Amino acid sequence: MSNSLSPRTIAIVKSTGPALRQHGVAITTAMYARLFQDAEVKAMFDQAAQDSGEQPRRLAAAILGYAENIDRLEALGGAVSRMVARHVDTGVKPEHYPKVAAALLPAIREVLGEDVATDVVLAAWGEAYQFLADILIAQEAEAYAASA
Repeated sequence: MSNSLSPRTIAIVKSTGPALRQHGVAITTAMYARLFQDAEVKAMFDQAAQDSGEQPRRLAAAILGYAENIDRLEALGGAVSRMVARHVDTGVKPEHYPKVAAALLPAIREVLGEDVATDVVLAAWGEAYQFLADILIAQEAEAYAASA
């Protein structure tokens, strides 16, 4: 795990903020459609929150918050703590994170198009996603150990 993101990655991710603000729910809706092709993963989610659109809206807001604060991650401490607690409650494990990335990155390209979601943009988001995933995985491991 890298201790920090490159300045280039930070700049690229921050630059996607306006597109995420406008299209975030479409991205997360497309992501969940891809992700839920895996029945095991789908079973981990509250389907009422999916059907109402609440979960896609919450995730879109979280992704936007991450993009806008990627250069000052300390601002995300509360949000990260809430995600960790929710993930532990629902049994999220490290092996789930690559599945989300495999659904999220193509959804970004699908919604924003190849002109906006270039290979460079997707690579930056892949790096940023893995960086956050590593933080969550580490904190979730501590939470699982504390509850054992």
